Amino acid sequence: MTTNSTMQSLQYDAIKKSVGVAYLLWFFTGAFGGHRFYLKKNGNAVGLLTLTISSYLLIIVLVGFIGLIALGIWLIVDAFLIPGMVQQYNLDLINRMQSSSSVS
Repeated sequence: MTTNSTMQSLQYDAIKKSVGVAYLLWFFTGAFGGHRFYLKKNGNAVGLLTLTISSYLLIIVLVGFIGLIALGIWLIVDAFLIPGMVQQYNLDLINRMQSSSSVS
């Protein structure tokens, strides 16, 4: 018979986010905010997506290059922030799981 803490541990392992997956998403879909969507930072992810789309559309009038430079800087900064974002998500997940189990 499994105890409540064992069940919570199994649930945590199934739901927690991975730094490796976040970096893969950053590498392949970073300009579209894939890594931020994965980490449930949807507002920032939409901002990245909007910046990418608007910059590519504005390249025609040469203003889009400014947006692409900003996008590149944002993605480089994100490369250093990903481990902390994953750790924070996982800590928040633990806190949510503990608070929901104490209510039950």
